[in-house]
Amino acid sequence: MANARSITLLLSVLFFAFNHGQSQNQPGTELHIKKAKGAITLDGKIDESDWQTADVADDWYTNYPVDTLRAPFQTEARFTFDDEFFYASFVCYDDETPDIVNSLRRDFNYERNDNVGFALGPYNDKLNGFFFVITPAGIQMEGTVTTGGSNDDSYSTFWDNKWYSKVVRYPDKWIAEMAIPFKSFRYKSNIREWNISMDRWELKRNRKTSWIHTPIQFTTASFPYGGQLVWDDPIPPAKTNISFIPYITANTSANREVDPVDQNSDFQAGFDAKIAVTPSLNLDLTINPDFSQVEVDDQIINLTRFEFQFPERRQFFLENSDLFDLAGFPGARPFFSRRIGLARDSSGLFQQVPISYGARLSGSLSEKWRISVLNMQTKEQTSIGLPAQNYTVAALQRNFWAQSNITFSFVNKQSFGVEPSDTSKFFSENVFRKIQVGDRTELRPNTYNRVLSVDLETSSKDTKWYLSSFVSKSFDDFNDRENLSGLVFGSYSTRTFSAFSGFSFINEFFNAEAGFVPSIRVYPGQYSFFSNLSYQFYPEKESIIRMGPTFNLEHIYIPGGTNTDRSYSLGYQFEFNNASSLQFNYNHVFQKLTNSFNLLDPNQYTGFLEGEEYSWNSIGINYNSNPRKDFFYRISSSFGGFYNGENFNLSGELTYRYQPYGNIALRFDFNDLQLPENYGQEQLFLIGPRIDLTFTDKIFLTTYVQYNNVLDNINLNARFQWRYQPASDLFIVYTENYLPQDLFSKNRALVFKLTYWLNL
Repeated sequence: MANARSITLLLSVLFFAFNHGQSQNQPGTELHIKKAKGAITLDGKIDESDWQTADVADDWYTNYPVDTLRAPFQTEARFTFDDEFFYASFVCYDDETPDIVNSLRRDFNYERNDNVGFALGPYNDKLNGFFFVITPAGIQMEGTVTTGGSNDDSYSTFWDNKWYSKVVRYPDKWIAEMAIPFKSFRYKSNIREWNISMDRWELKRNRKTSWIHTPIQFTTASFPYGGQLVWDDPIPPAKTNISFIPYITANTSANREVDPVDQNSDFQAGFDAKIAVTPSLNLDLTINPDFSQVEVDDQIINLTRFEFQFPERRQFFLENSDLFDLAGFPGARPFFSRRIGLARDSSGLFQQVPISYGARLSGSLSEKWRISVLNMQTKEQTSIGLPAQNYTVAALQRNFWAQSNITFSFVNKQSFGVEPSDTSKFFSENVFRKIQVGDRTELRPNTYNRVLSVDLETSSKDTKWYLSSFVSKSFDDFNDRENLSGLVFGSYSTRTFSAFSGFSFINEFFNAEAGFVPSIRVYPGQYSFFSNLSYQFYPEKESIIRMGPTFNLEHIYIPGGTNTDRSYSLGYQFEFNNASSLQFNYNHVFQKLTNSFNLLDPNQYTGFLEGEEYSWNSIGINYNSNPRKDFFYRISSSFGGFYNGENFNLSGELTYRYQPYGNIALRFDFNDLQLPENYGQEQLFLIGPRIDLTFTDKIFLTTYVQYNNVLDNINLNARFQWRYQPASDLFIVYTENYLPQDLFSKNRALVFKLTYWLNL
């Protein structure tokens, strides 16, 4: 009897385990969508008969902090449509634990807010699409998905459009209904299956769940871990869609650093337009664009030899920009949109260069082919030594296999009216180049720069394996020597182990003037090897989700085989169940300088000279506190050697959340640099308080102050935004720069900008 009971128990366990595994929603799971027979009302009730008969995406699984359990609080998703709208509804079962809603601002921070949403791939290529997300407070976020949504960089919120929603909170759940106009996004109506994926982030419980069971090391709501939306009824044919977005702006400014004070007032008008050339191909136009409402850059203290890459914030350049942005690799990007319409002034701050017009054609030609073409014309700006310039960027991508593609891209920068005698008028370093001819140096005009690139990306179906390779060649009118750059890179990831490694090279005369190559002025050509290894444990302790060691290395060589840079880093990291994290690391750095430079004031201190060798060690710690608390923070600190001296760094950000109306934050960066006396002993610090208020879901005020003692400047930027209609805004922006010693106002500007979104 005992043996019989044991066998029966064993069979029962195996039967349960088999059915448990079989019941999981797996990649490729189908969800059918039918046309609504009646009207859908956005009221947070889903009591219409079409909702009751719709297919239900249920039985969700946790992805984080564990990936082996059904979601304790389940979610149900349903979809339907009519001739005008694509409808989605979510029933998010819950208890009365207060929701965390960090802000009422549209396009909110995903990680800082409870939310639910879905990604839609209307091209059925498992690579490209759109996402729509909503919080329990009804705040919307939408954007584009690229590379299948396999990592955080695959999601961009800089695609805006009109859609409608309603959220209602109940004691045991909250229900969200969405109505997305078919004319708001691009699709092909002859494709009867679309990619679809869904996830829910419960910050208040530090838990992520998804419709498709997704291993913890992979991204939820990505298309590789998504399903198929099967259309039982014909999809409404895509219609002509034209959006016209005019703007007017008025500004006044005063420059008090000149005598007499230079005061200016200006009024401008322009417009953007979005035209659906085909159901999946869009033409964006801009005439006399103005970006005065864009937030200022976060200043930094840069103690490296390399240029820092500030992020692009201008929406026209960000929409549908993935084909351009992902070309190359971080050390050699053929195209970087901040090269257009922005240039540094004599104080090192970026100033706008007026743009006459711009056009971009982007989208899908078919299920396998994508295209993006951009053309921008800037105006002559002699105050900073720039002629009128034209930028043309084109990319053509061919998708193949499950999540793989090859992309051909071309970048052209053309300067107009540059003559050899214009060195005093056009003195920018990119307009004239010093060329060594025999034993003499010539200054030659640089009228054009072109870069041709090929990128190949391949990924296994389960995304565990990823391989990437790239090669670029530059062309210009003053140099025909070695001008290639390239990369071979691979990664492998499992639940416990991940690794990546690569080899890259940049020839000495590779020249991507409309791109970003931070080492171009540091090395006379280079090739490098880099690698990263990490291992993760999942301890039984409830307080720790996962932990484990990491190891990084990089070697850089210059032509001839000289090893100029070596860096090693060994770390250990923890992720805690309360959503905080901690990391320790030990770093070793060796440098043989290939150029002379000075960390501090070259008129006061000795610099580091080409050919000198330095090596040092340091230790660091990083801690991110529990973001579910009203007050949370991140702190980073490092201490140890730095070239021929020492440096102590303390940086981070303190944030207080007044839910849901906004945040008060204080960003800081402090360096106590102790070098030998003739090299300098300085305390460098940057402090930046920021107040971000969201009075309603339509009225916002952001005030940002930055003091940087390296630049000897205090910057104030205040931006008021009123979204008086969907996608239509009034901006009032005030900017002022002060001398820190006596708060003398160096310059100030006040801008009014009004935009209106009109669908034709």
